[in-house]
Amino acid sequence: MFDAEQGRVQLTEDEGRLARMLKALGNPIRFQIMSTLAERRTCMCCEIVETTPLAQSTVSQHLKVLKKAGLIAREVDGPATCYCIDAAGVRWLKDRIEEWLPHCC
Repeated sequence: MFDAEQGRVQLTEDEGRLARMLKALGNPIRFQIMSTLAERRTCMCCEIVETTPLAQSTVSQHLKVLKKAGLIAREVDGPATCYCIDAAGVRWLKDRIEEWLPHCC
C-alpha cells in the first residue's frame, strides 16, 4: 500500500520481514555465507571468514545482517562464536514466498 503523505510504500509486518530477508540474501557474500552454513550445518566465525576474501570484521557485519533478518542463529562460547541457519526463520521465508507467489511455477 502506498502512503501518499509519507511518499513511500507501507508494508505489513510480515511483508517487511520478508523484504529484509530477501534484501539480506541479495548480497553475494551473505548468499555465500548461507550456502556455507547450509552445507556445513554449523561454523565458527573464523571458519566462515576462511570461505571469503574479506576481513573478519567485514564478515562479522554480514553475519549481523543475516542474524537481524532472522536467517541465522549464533551461540557464543567464551571467545568463540558459532553460527548456524535459523531453521524456523528459513521455514518462515519459504512459506511466505509460497504465499506471495502461489501461482508461480
